[in-house]
Amino acid sequence: MKILVLVKQVPDTEATIRISGDRKKIDEAGVKFIVNPYDEFAIEEALKLKESGAATFIVAVSLGPDRVKEALRTAVAMGVDDVLHLKTADLGMDGLATAQLLSESIKEIGFDLLLMGKEAIDDGNMQVGPMLAELLDVPCLSVVTALQVNGASVVAEREGDGCAEVLEAQLPCIITCQKGLNEPRYPSIRGVMLAKKKEIAEKIVQSANHTVSVESLSYPQARQAGMIVGEGAAAVPELVKKLREEAKVI
Repeated sequence: MKILVLVKQVPDTEATIRISGDRKKIDEAGVKFIVNPYDEFAIEEALKLKESGAATFIVAVSLGPDRVKEALRTAVAMGVDDVLHLKTADLGMDGLATAQLLSESIKEIGFDLLLMGKEAIDDGNMQVGPMLAELLDVPCLSVVTALQVNGASVVAEREGDGCAEVLEAQLPCIITCQKGLNEPRYPSIRGVMLAKKKEIAEKIVQSANHTVSVESLSYPQARQAGMIVGEGAAAVPELVKKLREEAKVI
């Protein structure tokens, strides 16, 4: 079984984010980038399937500028067999444009199982997986917390509203991975050394037709500091006064 893992590079959650001068994108100067955490669950699950004998070959694929090669090297260090960089300088793609570009290359590569994170932590849209499945005409099981491969099919579990859902699909299919599916491993020293020497295959892809464009970005409004108004019953009159006269919510 051949597994494809989609890997996205995203800003570190601890990075200070600044808006560019045209207010339409993030200023990447000085920003540290990491592998999308949900994609790490996808990488780990692929490695576990190979270790169990259910998979024979794992390819990690990343779409983006030259910097995404570092994310692919992380995947190599963790243990994937091969990587492919789909190179584009277009950083403003919406979910559909991204899925369209990915689908064109994935059709050429071929796969039995495609694993990816349920969402990217930079935009949180959760769109690419289902859209990609539609374009490739394969099933998509999303937000998966447990996975089992049974020959030509997969059985997956995900959390529902107060319950657990068990789903089955035929291969090939797409799985989007949720926290709890596994615990991603740390790259070994040997893996890191191999990753540094790895030649990363590159394919230049054309910009997709955007269906959504960014008009402007802005910082969230600063929130006023809260206030503790006394304690116990004695504080109630003052609290009511402030809610009525200052907050104007009653």
